[in-house]
Amino acid sequence: MQPGGAPGGIWSLKPLVDLTPAEFHDWQALLEERTGVVINEQRQAFLQTNLSARMRELEVPDYASYYRQVTDGPRGAVEWSTLLDRLTVQETRFFRHRPSFEVLEQYLALRLARAQQGEQPWALWSVGCSSGEEPYSLAISAAEVLRDSGMPDHFGVTGTDISMNALSKAREAEYAARKFDQMDIDLCERYFSVQDDGRLKVIPSLAARVCVARLNVLELAKAPMAGMDVIFCQNLLIYFRRWRRREILNRLAERLAPGGLLVVGVGEVIGWQHPDLEPVADERVLAFTRKG
Repeated sequence: MQPGGAPGGIWSLKPLVDLTPAEFHDWQALLEERTGVVINEQRQAFLQTNLSARMRELEVPDYASYYRQVTDGPRGAVEWSTLLDRLTVQETRFFRHRPSFEVLEQYLALRLARAQQGEQPWALWSVGCSSGEEPYSLAISAAEVLRDSGMPDHFGVTGTDISMNALSKAREAEYAARKFDQMDIDLCERYFSVQDDGRLKVIPSLAARVCVARLNVLELAKAPMAGMDVIFCQNLLIYFRRWRRREILNRLAERLAPGGLLVVGVGEVIGWQHPDLEPVADERVLAFTRKG
Protein backbone atom coordinates (compact mmCIF):
# COMPACT_ATOMS: atom_id res chain seq x y z
CA MET A 1 0.00 0.00 0.00
CA GLN A 2 1.30 3.42 -0.91
CA PRO A 3 1.34 5.96 1.94
CA GLY A 4 -1.55 8.37 1.81
CA GLY A 5 -3.27 6.56 -1.08
CA ALA A 6 -5.68 3.68 -1.64
CA PRO A 7 -4.14 0.43 -2.86
CA GLY A 8 -4.89 -0.38 -6.48
CA GLY A 9 -6.91 -3.53 -5.80
CA ILE A 10 -8.74 -2.50 -2.61
CA TRP A 11 -12.14 -2.37 -4.33
CA SER A 12 -11.86 -6.00 -5.38
CA LEU A 13 -11.60 -7.04 -1.72
CA LYS A 14 -14.67 -5.13 -0.61
CA PRO A 15 -17.58 -7.53 0.05
CA LEU A 16 -20.73 -6.83 -1.90
CA VAL A 17 -24.03 -6.48 -0.11
CA ASP A 18 -26.61 -9.22 -0.63
CA LEU A 19 -29.08 -9.03 -3.47
CA THR A 20 -32.33 -7.43 -2.35
CA PRO A 21 -35.50 -9.48 -2.99
CA ALA A 22 -36.40 -7.10 -5.84
CA GLU A 23 -32.93 -7.41 -7.42
CA PHE A 24 -33.00 -11.20 -7.10
CA HIS A 25 -36.40 -11.28 -8.77
CA ASP A 26 -35.11 -9.10 -11.66
CA TRP A 27 -32.15 -11.44 -12.28
CA GLN A 28 -34.39 -14.52 -11.96
CA ALA A 29 -36.79 -13.10 -14.53
CA LEU A 30 -34.00 -12.13 -16.94
CA LEU A 31 -32.44 -15.60 -16.84
CA GLU A 32 -35.74 -17.38 -17.30
CA GLU A 33 -36.87 -15.08 -20.10
CA ARG A 34 -33.64 -15.47 -22.06
CA THR A 35 -32.68 -19.08 -21.34
CA GLY A 36 -35.62 -20.78 -19.62
CA VAL A 37 -33.34 -21.62 -16.68
CA VAL A 38 -34.94 -21.15 -13.26
CA ILE A 39 -32.80 -20.00 -10.32
CA ASN A 40 -34.83 -20.66 -7.15
CA GLU A 41 -34.25 -19.19 -3.70
CA GLN A 42 -32.01 -22.13 -2.74
CA ARG A 43 -29.60 -21.11 -5.51
CA GLN A 44 -29.51 -17.39 -4.68
CA ALA A 45 -26.02 -17.76 -3.18
CA PHE A 46 -24.81 -19.39 -6.43
CA LEU A 47 -26.23 -16.51 -8.48
CA GLN A 48 -24.87 -13.85 -6.14
CA THR A 49 -21.38 -15.40 -6.07
CA ASN A 50 -21.13 -15.47 -9.86
CA LEU A 51 -22.59 -12.00 -10.33
CA SER A 52 -20.30 -10.45 -7.75
CA ALA A 53 -17.19 -12.18 -9.14
CA ARG A 54 -17.87 -10.73 -12.58
CA MET A 55 -18.75 -7.32 -11.12
CA ARG A 56 -15.41 -7.22 -9.28
CA GLU A 57 -13.58 -7.89 -12.54
CA LEU A 58 -15.41 -4.98 -14.18
CA GLU A 59 -15.36 -2.82 -11.02
CA VAL A 60 -19.11 -2.34 -11.21
CA PRO A 61 -20.26 -1.18 -7.75
CA ASP A 62 -23.82 -2.53 -7.49
CA TYR A 63 -26.19 -5.12 -8.94
CA ALA A 64 -28.54 -2.55 -10.50
CA SER A 65 -25.69 -0.99 -12.51
CA TYR A 66 -24.56 -4.40 -13.73
CA TYR A 67 -28.13 -5.35 -14.66
CA ARG A 68 -28.35 -2.22 -16.81
CA GLN A 69 -25.01 -3.11 -18.39
CA VAL A 70 -26.03 -6.61 -19.48
CA THR A 71 -29.35 -5.42 -20.89
CA ASP A 72 -27.92 -2.45 -22.79
CA GLY A 73 -28.10 -3.23 -26.52
CA PRO A 74 -25.25 -4.89 -28.47
CA ARG A 75 -22.62 -4.14 -25.81
CA GLY A 76 -24.87 -5.74 -23.24
CA ALA A 77 -25.23 -8.83 -25.44
CA VAL A 78 -21.46 -9.40 -25.32
CA GLU A 79 -21.37 -9.07 -21.54
CA TRP A 80 -24.47 -11.28 -21.21
CA SER A 81 -22.68 -14.03 -23.13
CA THR A 82 -19.70 -13.77 -20.76
CA LEU A 83 -21.92 -13.92 -17.68
CA LEU A 84 -23.92 -16.83 -19.08
CA ASP A 85 -20.76 -18.92 -19.24
CA ARG A 86 -20.41 -18.47 -15.48
CA LEU A 87 -24.02 -19.38 -14.77
CA THR A 88 -24.42 -22.44 -16.99
CA VAL A 89 -21.20 -24.39 -16.41
CA GLN A 90 -22.07 -27.98 -15.50
CA GLU A 91 -19.75 -30.61 -14.11
CA THR A 92 -19.93 -33.71 -16.30
CA ARG A 93 -17.97 -36.83 -17.14
CA PHE A 94 -17.58 -39.39 -19.90
CA PHE A 95 -20.33 -42.03 -19.94
CA ARG A 96 -22.26 -40.31 -17.18
CA HIS A 97 -25.12 -42.70 -16.28
CA ARG A 98 -23.75 -45.85 -17.91
CA PRO A 99 -27.16 -47.59 -18.36
CA SER A 100 -28.18 -44.90 -20.86
CA PHE A 101 -25.16 -45.73 -23.00
CA GLU A 102 -25.82 -49.46 -22.69
CA VAL A 103 -29.33 -48.87 -24.06
CA LEU A 104 -27.82 -46.75 -26.83
CA GLU A 105 -25.32 -49.44 -27.81
CA GLN A 106 -28.03 -52.12 -27.86
CA TYR A 107 -30.15 -49.86 -30.05
CA LEU A 108 -27.28 -49.14 -32.47
CA ALA A 109 -26.33 -52.82 -32.67
CA LEU A 110 -29.92 -53.61 -33.69
CA ARG A 111 -29.82 -50.80 -36.26
CA LEU A 112 -26.58 -52.20 -37.64
CA ALA A 113 -28.05 -55.69 -37.95
CA ARG A 114 -30.94 -54.25 -39.99
CA ALA A 115 -28.83 -51.79 -42.02
CA GLN A 116 -29.40 -51.77 -45.76
CA GLN A 117 -27.03 -50.86 -48.58
CA GLY A 118 -26.76 -47.11 -49.11
CA GLU A 119 -28.34 -46.19 -45.75
CA GLN A 120 -27.50 -42.70 -44.47
CA PRO A 121 -24.94 -42.48 -41.63
CA TRP A 122 -26.49 -42.34 -38.17
CA ALA A 123 -27.10 -38.85 -36.84
CA LEU A 124 -26.72 -38.46 -33.07
CA TRP A 125 -27.41 -35.28 -31.09
CA SER A 126 -26.29 -34.28 -27.59
CA VAL A 127 -28.57 -31.48 -26.33
CA GLY A 128 -26.84 -29.40 -23.66
CA CYS A 129 -23.45 -30.91 -24.47
CA SER A 130 -21.49 -28.72 -22.03
CA SER A 131 -17.72 -29.18 -22.51
CA GLY A 132 -18.09 -32.17 -24.83
CA GLU A 133 -17.93 -35.27 -22.66
CA GLU A 134 -21.37 -36.49 -23.71
CA PRO A 135 -21.04 -36.08 -27.51
CA TYR A 136 -17.64 -37.79 -27.45
CA SER A 137 -19.14 -40.58 -25.32
CA LEU A 138 -21.88 -40.97 -27.95
CA ALA A 139 -19.22 -41.08 -30.65
CA ILE A 140 -17.26 -43.77 -28.79
CA SER A 141 -20.39 -45.90 -28.37
CA ALA A 142 -21.18 -45.61 -32.08
CA ALA A 143 -17.57 -46.30 -33.07
CA GLU A 144 -17.49 -49.41 -30.86
CA VAL A 145 -20.69 -50.81 -32.39
CA LEU A 146 -19.35 -50.17 -35.90
CA ARG A 147 -15.76 -51.20 -35.19
CA ASP A 148 -15.80 -54.52 -37.04
CA SER A 149 -18.59 -53.67 -39.48
CA GLY A 150 -16.52 -52.43 -42.42
CA MET A 151 -18.09 -48.96 -42.14
CA PRO A 152 -16.48 -47.39 -39.07
CA ASP A 153 -17.45 -43.85 -40.10
CA HIS A 154 -21.18 -44.57 -40.46
CA PHE A 155 -22.17 -41.91 -37.89
CA GLY A 156 -21.90 -38.26 -36.98
CA VAL A 157 -22.51 -36.54 -33.65
CA THR A 158 -23.72 -32.98 -33.08
CA GLY A 159 -23.41 -31.33 -29.68
CA THR A 160 -25.27 -28.12 -28.86
CA ASP A 161 -25.04 -25.80 -25.87
CA ILE A 162 -25.78 -22.19 -24.98
CA SER A 163 -22.32 -21.55 -23.50
CA MET A 164 -19.62 -20.43 -25.93
CA ASN A 165 -16.95 -21.18 -23.32
CA ALA A 166 -18.18 -24.77 -22.92
CA LEU A 167 -18.27 -25.23 -26.70
CA SER A 168 -14.70 -23.95 -26.95
CA LYS A 169 -13.60 -26.64 -24.48
CA ALA A 170 -15.54 -29.24 -26.47
CA ARG A 171 -13.65 -28.26 -29.62
CA GLU A 172 -10.32 -28.50 -27.80
CA ALA A 173 -11.33 -32.09 -26.86
CA GLU A 174 -8.73 -32.32 -24.09
CA TYR A 175 -9.71 -33.51 -20.61
CA ALA A 176 -8.37 -34.11 -17.11
CA ALA A 177 -7.99 -37.74 -16.04
CA ARG A 178 -10.74 -37.42 -13.38
CA LYS A 179 -13.31 -37.10 -16.19
CA PHE A 180 -12.79 -40.76 -17.10
CA ASP A 181 -13.75 -42.53 -13.88
CA GLN A 182 -16.85 -44.09 -15.56
CA MET A 183 -14.88 -45.29 -18.57
CA ASP A 184 -13.11 -48.57 -19.37
CA ILE A 185 -9.33 -48.32 -19.65
CA ASP A 186 -9.26 -49.99 -23.07
CA LEU A 187 -11.62 -47.31 -24.45
CA CYS A 188 -9.37 -44.59 -23.06
CA GLU A 189 -6.38 -46.15 -24.80
CA ARG A 190 -8.27 -46.61 -28.08
CA TYR A 191 -9.83 -43.16 -28.41
CA PHE A 192 -7.51 -40.81 -26.50
CA SER A 193 -3.85 -39.85 -26.55
CA VAL A 194 -2.04 -38.78 -23.39
CA GLN A 195 -0.61 -35.25 -23.52
CA ASP A 196 2.60 -34.04 -21.88
CA ASP A 197 0.64 -32.50 -19.00
CA GLY A 198 -1.22 -35.76 -18.30
CA ARG A 199 -4.49 -34.66 -19.89
CA LEU A 200 -6.18 -36.91 -22.47
CA LYS A 201 -7.03 -35.69 -25.95
CA VAL A 202 -9.60 -37.22 -28.30
CA ILE A 203 -7.87 -38.85 -31.28
CA PRO A 204 -8.36 -36.99 -34.60
CA SER A 205 -10.36 -39.75 -36.32
CA LEU A 206 -13.02 -39.66 -33.58
CA ALA A 207 -12.98 -35.86 -33.23
CA ALA A 208 -13.69 -35.65 -36.97
CA ARG A 209 -17.06 -37.37 -36.38
CA VAL A 210 -18.19 -34.73 -33.83
CA CYS A 211 -19.20 -31.11 -34.35
CA VAL A 212 -20.55 -28.64 -31.78
CA ALA A 213 -22.64 -25.50 -32.20
CA ARG A 214 -24.37 -22.89 -30.07
CA LEU A 215 -28.08 -23.40 -29.49
CA ASN A 216 -30.52 -22.04 -26.92
CA VAL A 217 -33.08 -24.77 -26.20
CA LEU A 218 -35.78 -22.08 -26.13
CA GLU A 219 -35.12 -21.74 -29.87
CA LEU A 220 -35.43 -25.40 -30.84
CA ALA A 221 -38.06 -24.48 -33.41
CA LYS A 222 -35.30 -22.77 -35.41
CA ALA A 223 -32.75 -25.57 -35.00
CA PRO A 224 -31.63 -27.16 -38.29
CA MET A 225 -31.49 -30.67 -36.82
CA ALA A 226 -34.12 -33.03 -38.22
CA GLY A 227 -34.45 -36.76 -38.81
CA MET A 228 -32.07 -37.56 -35.93
CA ASP A 229 -31.49 -41.22 -35.16
CA VAL A 230 -30.50 -40.58 -31.54
CA ILE A 231 -31.11 -37.62 -29.22
CA PHE A 232 -29.59 -37.47 -25.73
CA CYS A 233 -30.99 -34.83 -23.35
CA GLN A 234 -29.65 -35.61 -19.89
CA ASN A 235 -28.99 -33.35 -16.87
CA LEU A 236 -30.50 -30.36 -18.66
CA LEU A 237 -34.25 -30.37 -18.03
CA ILE A 238 -33.82 -30.14 -14.25
CA TYR A 239 -33.08 -26.42 -14.65
CA PHE A 240 -36.47 -25.67 -16.28
CA ARG A 241 -40.06 -25.40 -15.12
CA ARG A 242 -42.19 -28.51 -15.61
CA TRP A 243 -44.25 -27.06 -18.47
CA ARG A 244 -41.06 -25.97 -20.23
CA ARG A 245 -39.54 -29.43 -19.88
CA ARG A 246 -42.53 -30.93 -21.69
CA GLU A 247 -42.34 -28.24 -24.36
CA ILE A 248 -38.65 -29.00 -24.97
CA LEU A 249 -39.29 -32.75 -25.14
CA ASN A 250 -42.17 -32.25 -27.58
CA ARG A 251 -39.81 -30.27 -29.84
CA LEU A 252 -37.13 -32.96 -29.60
CA ALA A 253 -39.66 -35.70 -30.41
CA GLU A 254 -40.44 -33.86 -33.65
CA ARG A 255 -36.75 -34.01 -34.59
CA LEU A 256 -36.48 -37.79 -34.28
CA ALA A 257 -36.49 -39.97 -37.36
CA PRO A 258 -39.01 -42.85 -37.41
CA GLY A 259 -37.50 -45.57 -35.23
CA GLY A 260 -35.20 -43.01 -33.57
CA LEU A 261 -34.15 -43.11 -29.91
CA LEU A 262 -34.65 -40.30 -27.34
CA VAL A 263 -32.81 -40.62 -24.02
CA VAL A 264 -33.71 -38.32 -21.11
CA GLY A 265 -32.17 -38.02 -17.65
CA VAL A 266 -33.87 -40.34 -15.15
CA GLY A 267 -36.30 -38.41 -12.95
CA GLU A 268 -36.05 -35.20 -14.98
CA VAL A 269 -39.62 -35.40 -16.23
CA ILE A 270 -42.59 -37.29 -14.79
CA GLY A 271 -45.69 -38.39 -16.66
CA TRP A 272 -44.65 -37.00 -20.04
CA GLN A 273 -46.02 -38.88 -23.05
CA HIS A 274 -45.98 -38.24 -26.77
CA PRO A 275 -48.36 -39.87 -29.28
CA ASP A 276 -45.49 -40.74 -31.64
CA LEU A 277 -43.18 -42.24 -29.00
CA GLU A 278 -43.07 -45.55 -27.16
CA PRO A 279 -41.20 -45.98 -23.84
CA VAL A 280 -38.14 -48.22 -23.84
CA ALA A 281 -38.78 -51.23 -21.56
CA ASP A 282 -35.78 -50.75 -19.27
CA GLU A 283 -36.42 -49.45 -15.75
CA ARG A 284 -32.83 -48.18 -15.41
CA VAL A 285 -33.37 -45.44 -18.00
CA LEU A 286 -35.91 -42.93 -19.25
CA ALA A 287 -35.91 -43.46 -23.01
CA PHE A 288 -38.34 -43.57 -25.93
CA THR A 289 -38.36 -44.72 -29.54
CA ARG A 290 -40.32 -43.06 -32.30
CA LYS A 291 -42.98 -45.24 -33.90
CA GLY A 292 -42.42 -46.41 -37.43
